[in-house]
Amino acid sequence: MPSALDTPQGAAELTESLLPPLGNRWLHTQAVAARAREVSAAVSEEDRDLLVAAAWLHDIGYAPQLRETGFHPLDGARYLERLGAPTRLVRLVAHHSGAVYEAEQRGLTAELAEYEREDSPVLDALICADMTTGPAGQSFDFDGRIDEILERYEAGSEVHTAISAARPYLAAAVERTSARLGVGSGRS
Repeated sequence: MPSALDTPQGAAELTESLLPPLGNRWLHTQAVAARAREVSAAVSEEDRDLLVAAAWLHDIGYAPQLRETGFHPLDGARYLERLGAPTRLVRLVAHHSGAVYEAEQRGLTAELAEYEREDSPVLDALICADMTTGPAGQSFDFDGRIDEILERYEAGSEVHTAISAARPYLAAAVERTSARLGVGSGRS
């Protein structure tokens, strides 16, 4: 069992025990954690470790052995909750990158609503880290990343429809994070 799950080391150890067999998902996760460290100045000093831990854990629900609903934010949050992870960390994983939009497409809105979404600099920075990192860990600007997702998923699919609807929400989170860092928007 890893050390405290809300620490970067504990989160990394848990994730490394589950995601490496998934290839690109593991590469993406490592790069999102690195990107979260890069943007961590956008959150309070006391929240920086939480941000990086959430980045390590954001896609843990893709691990086949954790699959319950097939919706990775919810499956990951439920697993972390069972492990006794801090509530805030569980909620960040549950709501990363506009999960509510895909939950609507999958008919899982009520299940996701069991985890309150925190609208905060931490969630914004987590979204920024995920929405500027490609599926194999490549660096993208926001619009390039969204375009990549829309090309990868067929029009009309749950993910394509959800990301299309979430785009303004996600863009605003990236822009707020960039503003907190005092840099450009990260948009092309």
